[in-house]
Amino acid sequence: MNYPTWSDLSSDSIVPPLGARQAPDLGPVAIMISCEPDLKLMGAGADHPSALRFFTGILIPQVRGDKGISMAGPFIGAPYGAMLLESLIARGATQVLVLGWCGAITEDLKVGDILLPSRAIVDEGTSKDYKDLDRTLPVSGPDPALLRRLSGHLASLGIAHKTAGIWTTDAVYRETPKKVAHFRNLGACAVEMECSALFSVAEYRRVSLAALLVVSDSVASTVWDPGFRAKNFKQARKDACDAILGFSKLLGEHG
Repeated sequence: MNYPTWSDLSSDSIVPPLGARQAPDLGPVAIMISCEPDLKLMGAGADHPSALRFFTGILIPQVRGDKGISMAGPFIGAPYGAMLLESLIARGATQVLVLGWCGAITEDLKVGDILLPSRAIVDEGTSKDYKDLDRTLPVSGPDPALLRRLSGHLASLGIAHKTAGIWTTDAVYRETPKKVAHFRNLGACAVEMECSALFSVAEYRRVSLAALLVVSDSVASTVWDPGFRAKNFKQARKDACDAILGFSKLLGEHG
């Protein structure tokens, strides 16, 4: 066993995703929202009448009364995101949309931009348990067809967006200048903490998953540029939330 890179991809887990519990089928479409402010923006805070406790967050079993569309969050980090996704898949999700924030690592991205990750460079410890990783450049990616459909939906709404590679890290406070430059040179334009693992889980479980990220800040230079209070960031979040809700409804209607 070569710790910590060894994993057994051919055997089932001793602990099933639902544990010892029985849970109703939530339907095929699930939305994972990483940030609590976006949950509230989508009208799905903890005070939502149908909100259920779900790990350390909440689960909305029927989004705006639409049977077959569920919503869960908030979550942070690859291991927790993978747990959440596994549980949603075990409850019937086959098409999953991820909504989150990211930091720009190139000057080509600005606060308030909307990004659809086309691939994620794995710099987290969860993906190895779901995927054989290329040691030269370990990457995972979304479902290409779902990504194209999401991009088309944004375009139909007139929402400008970019499709590009990202870097997923476990350590938000270790985004050093050398690491930022390294991953930028490998083709990443942004950094966040979950997507590569979620892509790996979805591929392993044979479900469709795509992500939409709003640029919240930038580490493209040696000085951090936080944009969390910027008007364009707040507007982009609203546009992203509305777009994800509308797209989930389309998925629920047409599959």
